[in-house]
Amino acid sequence: MKVFELNKLSESALVALTKRPAIETTKTFSIVNPILQEIKEFGLKAALAYAEKFDGYTGEQIRVTNEEFSEAEKNLPAEVKDAILTAAKNIRSFHEKQYPKTYQTEAMPGVVCSKEYRAIEHVGLYIPGGSAILPSTMLMLGIPASIAGCKRVVACSPAKDGKINDALLFAAMVCGVKEFYKLGGAQAIALLAYGCQEIKKVDKIFGPGNQYVTAAKLLVSIDAGGCAIDMPAGPSEVLVIADDNPNASYVASDLLSQAEHGVDSHVVLLAQSFSIAENVLKEVVLQVEQLPRKAIAIKALENSFVLVYSTLDEAFAFSNNYAPEHLILHIENPGAYSDKIINAGSVFLGAYSPESVGDYASGTNHSLPTYGYAKAFSGVSVESFMKGITFQQLTKEGLACIAPTVTTLAETEMLSAHKNAVAIRLK
Repeated sequence: MKVFELNKLSESALVALTKRPAIETTKTFSIVNPILQEIKEFGLKAALAYAEKFDGYTGEQIRVTNEEFSEAEKNLPAEVKDAILTAAKNIRSFHEKQYPKTYQTEAMPGVVCSKEYRAIEHVGLYIPGGSAILPSTMLMLGIPASIAGCKRVVACSPAKDGKINDALLFAAMVCGVKEFYKLGGAQAIALLAYGCQEIKKVDKIFGPGNQYVTAAKLLVSIDAGGCAIDMPAGPSEVLVIADDNPNASYVASDLLSQAEHGVDSHVVLLAQSFSIAENVLKEVVLQVEQLPRKAIAIKALENSFVLVYSTLDEAFAFSNNYAPEHLILHIENPGAYSDKIINAGSVFLGAYSPESVGDYASGTNHSLPTYGYAKAFSGVSVESFMKGITFQQLTKEGLACIAPTVTTLAETEMLSAHKNAVAIRLK
């Protein structure tokens, strides 16, 4: 990790540091788009051909059977089931409080407006299955979908040797997900978005993935025949702010817990002094040697950096410009600084709040905006699986009360039919 002194960097250098490693969008889109179009035209047959090409899947039964769900539950060790159930309990407890409330107001006498929420009927959950198995992502998506009351929840994940991981299937059972397909990559996104004779399309797709999955999600979201998506997303990232007396081993472990996600993960440390930065980097070197995913973490660290700051105001200003997916505050009395945080996906306060707890079991959602999108997007919530519908009901007296405003504005915009729709009712 390269080390820079924050207040000695030019404005252009600071802007450059906030940019994430570039994704080769033109090349990626040129690979993904033909896959989408072929599946759009030929359906399941094309999707299965790509599943065989990219994932080696040769099975005839693409949908997980009831027997496979039962077998997964039976085979899974008790301690893993207990961990999944505890995490699910915490996630459900936190997310149940997010259910949006209906509200109503009488804007003018006889003019009553309200807003109500409805669940999105058909949603698709994409669970990555490349270098890591992620039952936690199943919980993070499946539980809010359940709370929202979605009519149909469909999951997709690539199969290994024709089988979905037992922990992932058990997590799906905990979420009440029964429709699960052994399909990954862009081909899974295409099948969810466009549907086919055997599988009905969904209205919105959720879930992270590699650059091909991300490209597929973006492309189907701008296709009139496709569907909506949760958010644009890039590689995982963390930004850690450390003051003058952090536990260097804790800070290093937080950096590495994100670096091991993938070679394109982005890891940033803001340290209050060069000596703190040096101590943390020494710990990083020691700890990375013990990781099974050492090669991945080292590659990610090569694209990452350390900034030495003079004041916490400087550190928070950079963090807000960077807009990290995860922000960890290894500082004294971290809660006192919450009002300084404007852009972040999820925040972890203090030495005993590692990002790992949010990834798995504290209750908050780990499906978060990356690539700087925390400036404009929130993480996945119950409301992500719902949409608001506004209602208005006017009495004749209410219409008469608001008529002058409406007709004047209609005349201003030269929309005579709009004016007439009001005037004809008051004759």
